Amino acid sequence: MRLHARTSPIKAAFAMLLPASALAMPSLCEVVSGDKLTPVIELYTSEGCSSCPPADQWLSNLKGKPVVAQAFHVAYWDYIGWKDQYANPAFTARQKEVAATNRLSGIYTPQLVRNGRDWSDWRQPLRAIDFNTPARATINMRQSEGVGAFEARVAPGATAGAWTAYWTVTEHNHSSRVKAGENAGEFLKHDFVVRQYVPVGRYEGVQTLKFYVIAAQADHPRQINLIVSDVQSGEPLQAVSLQCT
Repeated sequence: MRLHARTSPIKAAFAMLLPASALAMPSLCEVVSGDKLTPVIELYTSEGCSSCPPADQWLSNLKGKPVVAQAFHVAYWDYIGWKDQYANPAFTARQKEVAATNRLSGIYTPQLVRNGRDWSDWRQPLRAIDFNTPARATINMRQSEGVGAFEARVAPGATAGAWTAYWTVTEHNHSSRVKAGENAGEFLKHDFVVRQYVPVGRYEGVQTLKFYVIAAQADHPRQINLIVSDVQSGEPLQAVSLQCT
């Protein structure tokens, strides 16, 4: 005997009276990448470096633009008397990896990296950034259940081989009044400051990645970023950014 679920006439009538918005599930913070590569711009900078503030200001001009921008503050300038509160040795390690991939003889600040390649002539308008490069992976990233939880489904394209990835949380509206070192007396403003950096392993094929972010600060708007790159060249296959609260 087959049983059929029955709906109470009262409940059915009540549901018909509700607006569609009341019946819909709350939308999640989610992004699906397109067929073009989202440009990835990395700045390696320091509050102890006198030539870095112009690069910081240039990066701030990318706010609201369709790029994934990140300011990695390095710690190797701290020795001259001013400790950069945003610096992390892991950022220096990443810069060294980028230098090795680009076959550079060393690392320096400010250094701009565009789509995995050293970009020494970065003092150019936005049109110098290519927005028409085909993507070689698709990313579907969403805020998932749980406090600060995110997940992403990464599907590399047919021409992509082994890939790796890293997550970052970047924040705007940071500032410091520098009291020592090369920038003594300066009031520095920073955007796209990397506050969390989590590299993940080496993969092949479709994978789902998970990430737990640090607590948000109301006065520092932030982005949650995922960059997927080719293992050999370091060039991004695709990147996405979310601005969830």
